[in-house]
Amino acid sequence: MAKAKDTVSRTLMVALVLSIVFSVVVSTAAVMLRPAQIQNQNLDIKTNILSAAGMLEPGSTAQDIEETFARFDVRLVDLDKGEFVEPSAVGVQDPMKYDMYKAASDPAMSTNIPSSEDKAGIKRRPNVAKVYTLSENGELVRVVLPIHGYGLWSTLYGFVSLEGDLNTIEGLGFYAHAETPGLGGEVDNPRWKQQWVGKELYSDDPTEPQIRLVKGGVSADAKDKEHKIDALSGATLTSRGVEQLVNYWMGERGFAPFLKKLREGEV
Repeated sequence: MAKAKDTVSRTLMVALVLSIVFSVVVSTAAVMLRPAQIQNQNLDIKTNILSAAGMLEPGSTAQDIEETFARFDVRLVDLDKGEFVEPSAVGVQDPMKYDMYKAASDPAMSTNIPSSEDKAGIKRRPNVAKVYTLSENGELVRVVLPIHGYGLWSTLYGFVSLEGDLNTIEGLGFYAHAETPGLGGEVDNPRWKQQWVGKELYSDDPTEPQIRLVKGGVSADAKDKEHKIDALSGATLTSRGVEQLVNYWMGERGFAPFLKKLREGEV
């Protein structure tokens, strides 16, 4: 009798029931964990912003990070006009909830970049970007800007922090990429990132960034060394990608119109 009950249809039925049960369990867990995942993602972004701004203390707790980040104003900027826009213009109430990378994939919220102008290799640029400003005693002291562009194997996502003069780099860091460990992956090396501190974006024209990554390193007597950083050893294409993405986002198609108006007190 036991063998009679052990049929193909019975086995399939048991498998089906178990599949449904496990699917419900997994789906329920995913829904319940989603808020925690979003919270962790937001915390990671805030951590990287503070790191780029040189404001992340060793051993900082989640509460420390939240309290420090709360000093920043999070605003949205129309990149073409260089002006602040209300979150409602992009369909959100909280600017932190605006996803500029998702917007870049929406033709109604982004602009196609001609290949001749696409130095960063991103193809489309969101019309509105998120910026983070910090003021003390009514004076602007920091601006943190999101940047991204293609390296050798991947798109690098990060932040660049500027001092209150909106020209001097305070820090740079990438929080997501898939460059080769030990080569292009050295963009994560603290010693290499430290080279960016104090470098200047612009020379005479505040819309034409002058950052250059120099193969073989920057000598002590190099001309215009205030704009130059050592290229990554053995990672020519990643170095070129970083140079181009920084210059793109700090240029007239990126944040330069906003920085110019901010510098002149027009926004």
